[in-house]
Formats: sequence, C-alpha cells, structure tokens
Amino acid sequence: MISKIETTPQIQTTVKPQSALTEIPILDLEPYFSRKKGAEQKLSNDLRHAQENIGFYYIINHGISKKLIERCFSELKAFFSLPFEEKIKLKFDHNMIGYVPPKSTIYETSTINKNTKKDQNETLLVGVERDLNDPLIIENKRFTIPNRWPESLPTFRQTMIEYQKVMMTLGWKLLPLYALALEKPANYFNQYFNLNPNCRGRYSHYPVVEVEDNQFGHAPHSDHGFLTFLPLSKVPGLEILTQSGNWIPAPYMDGAILVNTGEFLNRWTNGRFIATPHRVLSPKTDRYSLTYFYNPSDETVAEPLETCISAKKPAQYEPMTFIDYLAYYSDGNFHHSKSKKSFAV
Repeated sequence: MISKIETTPQIQTTVKPQSALTEIPILDLEPYFSRKKGAEQKLSNDLRHAQENIGFYYIINHGISKKLIERCFSELKAFFSLPFEEKIKLKFDHNMIGYVPPKSTIYETSTINKNTKKDQNETLLVGVERDLNDPLIIENKRFTIPNRWPESLPTFRQTMIEYQKVMMTLGWKLLPLYALALEKPANYFNQYFNLNPNCRGRYSHYPVVEVEDNQFGHAPHSDHGFLTFLPLSKVPGLEILTQSGNWIPAPYMDGAILVNTGEFLNRWTNGRFIATPHRVLSPKTDRYSLTYFYNPSDETVAEPLETCISAKKPAQYEPMTFIDYLAYYSDGNFHHSKSKKSFAV
C-alpha cells in the first residue's frame, strides 16, 4: 500500500476569466432524470465546467424529499440537545464512527491555511449501515465497525438510515455524468461503487460561541473523498474559496443540494476537478449540517486518468487506495484515542 502524500498542491490555482468563477452554478437534474434527448451530454458538460472552474455546484430537481431533509435536521437538533454525558457514550475512535466532541479536530492536512486552533463544532460520524453478519463487520475492518446510535431517540436511527440510502442512490445516479465529463464511458465509475462503497455521513452542530483568531466552526479545508452532498441549512456560515482567492458565501437555496469534489477525486483527475477549500464561520444562531460523503470501495485506486494527463500536465500523483487516503486524512485531522500515523508530506 502506498502511504506517501506528495507535496503537489491539492487544488489548482490557475485563475480563469469567466464571471462564473465568483458564483456557484445551478444544475437542473430533471431533464437528465427524464431522459430527454441530449440532456445527459449537456449536463455532463455543465458539470465539467463547474468542477474545473469552481469545484462546487447546486443541484435542483434531484428527487430527494424536502420533508426527509427537514426530518433529518429535526433529528440532529434532538441529538445534539442531549446531555453531554449521553453523547460521549458514543465517542468516536480511530474507526471514525460515533460522536466527535467540540475541539476534537485541527485540519492540519489543509493546503490553504495553517490551522492551529481546534474547531468548535460537534459531530456524529455515521458509516454505511451494515448487518452484524456482514463480512466487513466480522473482519473488524477499519472504518466499517457498527454505527453508534443514541438509545433515547426512537426515530433517529431509522431517519438517518433512510437519508443514507437516498444519498447513496443519488450518488450512483450521478456517476455516469462524471464519467462522461472526464471523457470516459458512462459506466466507468460503476465498478468502484457497486460493492462496499465507503460512504460516510458527517452530521454536525455549530453552536454559538466566541472564537479566537484563526479559529472556526470548521476550519479551511478540502473534503477527503469522491463527492460531497450538502443540503444547506438556512443558517449562514459556509464559505468557499474561489480561484481568484476570495471567500464567498454559499447561500441557502430552497430545495437545492450543494455538491463538491473531494481530494480523492482531485487526485484521480490529476488536479483537473478542483477540491475547493471551504470553511464554516461561527454562526449567530445554532447551525446544523447534513454532510454526506459519497465514496468508492476501500480498494479503489486513484491513479491519474489518461484523459487528465498531457505533455503540458503530466501525472502529479502516485496511485493510492481510498482506504489509505481516508486513513491519512483522518489521522492527520482528528484527535482520537490512537496515535496518528506518520506520513511524508
């Protein structure tokens, strides 16, 4: 297994002249889902432009129930309102499943900011829900232990599993668009997601607190995986960094889901699809987040695609498995009970 992380930056810095670089584009999935003529190719072209120029986009008409999203936010509010003594019983460890108390993360892997202060958010990390007889559970493979659920909230588990299933289905439906956007056959990515994808939910609460200099609700960072889905809260706070170096807000849009590239896909595309840095400022009222990471199986290797390599831009990254990258990212940013792995950076 390869455990080296190169010093090559995770994000592109070439500034493009289009005005769209200062705005987050909106992609309508309805024509694609309705199989309208030419919709698949047009949407993949729009997706490519968004991922090459800003790294974020909104999707609308995505098929995810607004009532389900509202129920999830309600369940999160109930969970984070529990006494600390009850939440801490679910505390996470090196498997990255369970409750993450405030001030448990410093995003030291960030390439955009020297993060030195612990983040103020509290989080529940949830992996793919698996049967106790699942071979990965029996094997006690890292990152795939049973989820840790609160016993005092009778509908919490069921609601969050429902959310998990619809987000995984949405991710699967978008895979052909990403393949076409990268000049690959439409089914190219299916092989990496059809068995044991390592998808993860990061469900967070950003309390109203005073922060120090260079301290955040969530410090400047890029996400670790393939894709990130985020149904936005009405409470502002999320900001993204444009290639021109400006932080811009990601405003709430009714019914829309925000999507962005993770660092693993960034490596896979040889830096072509941008893993845009983003941050969450300390809010003025409690803020909740339903972040969902759509990731491939552990054995998936990110080796720069030939369609993303040229004489002017040779391969920047060595091949690396997803589980190795997730371990690097988790051990570099989260303060859990086991010591961090040592990686060359």
